[in-house]
Amino acid sequence: MDFEVTAAYPKPPYGIVGIFDTHLLLTGGVEKVLRIYDLNRPDAPPREVDKSPGSVRTLTWMHSDQTILSSCSDMGGVRLWDVRSGKIVQTLETKSSVTSAEVSQDGRYITTADGSTVKFWDANHYGLVKSHNMPCTVESASLEPKYGNKFVAGGEDMWVRVFDFHSGDEIACNKGHHGPVHCVRFSPGGESYASGSEDGTIRIWMTGPLVHDDTEPFAAVNGSVGKVKVTAEDVSRKIEGFHIAEDGKNKEKETGKE
Repeated sequence: MDFEVTAAYPKPPYGIVGIFDTHLLLTGGVEKVLRIYDLNRPDAPPREVDKSPGSVRTLTWMHSDQTILSSCSDMGGVRLWDVRSGKIVQTLETKSSVTSAEVSQDGRYITTADGSTVKFWDANHYGLVKSHNMPCTVESASLEPKYGNKFVAGGEDMWVRVFDFHSGDEIACNKGHHGPVHCVRFSPGGESYASGSEDGTIRIWMTGPLVHDDTEPFAAVNGSVGKVKVTAEDVSRKIEGFHIAEDGKNKEKETGKE
């Protein structure tokens, strides 16, 4: 079923997140207002949640449609909103503005990216679980959803890196974008992850075999163990504007050949 929601925004919204329970759409932007649209009632005005303390940068639902997670583009911290009261009930403090916030599929962790740090928070008690320093300023991070033992991050250096959740060690590094990476996300099953860049492309990277105790670095093609740097020329193919990277394989579309 298709929906069209038309809203009068003084400026385009920064954060537009997915639909919760098939019918609720959450938006926010520079006007500092969180709006909830009921897609079952497209003609109804949106519900507005009390003004954010700053321009909204990220938005996501928590465990239900009664709690919202948001961050601001001009100040640090992640804020939890109670939809029923329309008030902020908890703030997770960070030094820099949070550019990415994700709730893990199992509901255990909140993954945030701020400055050159990726943090993992307890999604039920809101304490800081882990904090890992990154090699550059990161824009986005995502936790592998099946086993939660690795995470992917991307940022201003144009590389998409995979890290060990427990130690923070880099275990893979993928090259292919020609501009800063603004968003990374794992697929629901964890078998791949996508990266979106300022270069106007979305690339899909294959994770490789998933095992429960996967804490060792990936093996290189020659059998040695180390970082795997994946180049666009070596492992990507372009399909209608999407780049799909596959481990160790080069499948280029040939024109004029069967």
